[in-house]
Amino acid sequence: MSDSDLIKLYSKQILGLASQIPHLQPLCAPDGEAKVRAPLCGSTVSASVILEDGKVSQYSQNVKACALGQASAAILGKSVIGLSRADLQSGRDQLSAMLKATGPNPSAPFEAYEVLSPAREYKNRHASILLAFDAALAAIDAVDAA
Repeated sequence: MSDSDLIKLYSKQILGLASQIPHLQPLCAPDGEAKVRAPLCGSTVSASVILEDGKVSQYSQNVKACALGQASAAILGKSVIGLSRADLQSGRDQLSAMLKATGPNPSAPFEAYEVLSPAREYKNRHASILLAFDAALAAIDAVDAA
């Protein structure tokens, strides 16, 4: 990866998001928890949820990822409250299509993921970017499994 590629990929906006991840405080009694890992890079995201009427009412995340994974967690964290599992799955599917199939940018409330569109060219970064969604979905699935 050349210096200009790195500059394009790690824009000031992405680095700014990476430093502003919400919902970092642990939940006292979550309904569901999950920890997921991207095997290629070793990034991890843990998520905890409390659900009310099938929607996320409280959320916590612990993010150990590259700046792209951190930026993704920040974007998700800003919109996760009030969303259902179906909403989150739709957002993940849209993000994956944007990254892997050169699909359109995700729609509201996930339109901020457009900032990560330069990562399309870097397949080795896709798993880290999707990790926040994967952890949130797995935490919700843990509620259903309990």
